[in-house]
Amino acid sequence: MKKLGIYGILLGMFCLPTLVMAQEGANDVVVLDDGFQDYFFEAIMQKGIENYDKAIEALEKGKTIEPENPIVYFELGKNYLAQKKYAEAYGNFEKTTKMEPKNRWAWVGMYDVCYAQHDYNRAIPIVEKLVEFNDDYKEDLTSLYMNTQQFDKALDLINELNATYGKTDKRELYKSDIMKDARYQSAEKNNLLDQIKKNPKDESNYIALIYLYSQSNQEEKAMEIAQKLEKAIPTSDWAQVSLFKFHLNNNDGDNAVKSMNIVLPSKKIDQKIKHRILNEFLLFAKNNPKYEPDLDRAISYFDNDKEVQVAKEIGKFYYTKSDWDKAIKYLEMYLKTAPEDMESLNLVLQAYTEKQAFADLVKRATGLTELFPTQPQFYYYAGLGQNQMTNYKKAVDLLETGLDFVVGDVALEINFNIQLGEAYSGLGDVKKKDAYFTKANVLIKSQKK
Repeated sequence: MKKLGIYGILLGMFCLPTLVMAQEGANDVVVLDDGFQDYFFEAIMQKGIENYDKAIEALEKGKTIEPENPIVYFELGKNYLAQKKYAEAYGNFEKTTKMEPKNRWAWVGMYDVCYAQHDYNRAIPIVEKLVEFNDDYKEDLTSLYMNTQQFDKALDLINELNATYGKTDKRELYKSDIMKDARYQSAEKNNLLDQIKKNPKDESNYIALIYLYSQSNQEEKAMEIAQKLEKAIPTSDWAQVSLFKFHLNNNDGDNAVKSMNIVLPSKKIDQKIKHRILNEFLLFAKNNPKYEPDLDRAISYFDNDKEVQVAKEIGKFYYTKSDWDKAIKYLEMYLKTAPEDMESLNLVLQAYTEKQAFADLVKRATGLTELFPTQPQFYYYAGLGQNQMTNYKKAVDLLETGLDFVVGDVALEINFNIQLGEAYSGLGDVKKKDAYFTKANVLIKSQKK
């Protein structure tokens, strides 16, 4: 919270009354002191050396002489505040404001008491009064509204200050916190729409509104605002979001790529929108293979994305479409950055199998048995590949080693026994072939019960 500094007091701020009587001579004036000034200046002196008790004592004596003098109560408030006697300080400052409602510094004194006690609710009406003296207190008021969770009032004041004085990091942080609550998003969307009408060249309002729509999954509205931005500020990175969609809809791949290559590296664009653009281009590239190199380049922009493993997801996309070459390409691309991702390793080995690229399968799976010597599935794929290449002895060695690591995975155990049966069949060992096929059949029957 921004806290405006407390006051100093000038002696001329309050009147120190004296009794004046005309004498016989026309120019003779005699000042009759009733003793108040002595007590007052004694109090000022004692406060100056931080002798607050004696200062208060002197002020109390002065108060008996002039009980309606607001300066007494003001100075009492200052001394009590210095002693952290907050109730007494507040009471004296409040007394001053009742006697002199336009005494700004007495209101500041009340605010200081509330601030010191973190009594923000009590501080709000005081600061609302201080705003009448100085608009700078609106910053304090914003912080007080935030601290008391009066977010609707805080948002109104933030928008007012932004429109009048421009944005600040602190206010934008406050607004970001408020926008986490969906209840306030509708009002903010309307405010941003108004700001866009008033200031069509201010890119920040478009961006904030696109972000809000994106966060609330209103992608069509986000696109509408991006299109408005493109018309108002054609050079904006955000404008390229709508241009990308426009070019894609017109089957203009070359210009879509140009827009995409501006959007994806931009630090201004929200990641959700980048992901959506990549997904749309993926579908486009699937039907237009000549743009696959552009897809590869686009993926590279997401190498450090911790939320979505883009190359992996594209590999899985092609895997579900039985496009084994592209599935392998993108899964292997992802595995360069995440070599221990078991899901991707299993998918890529299965893709090699489906493609019947058995030499590649053997090489990849055998290497994985060395990296992960207790993972049975890698021995299985290596053995399967060796069987398909008629290297039956190598298949047996791999499969028998891997079978020892199978625990609780009946489906995998069945596959091991089938491949061992195939291997021994290739070696001409009928007895072992039948033994492994029998084990496989027993396990299959057990699964059906």
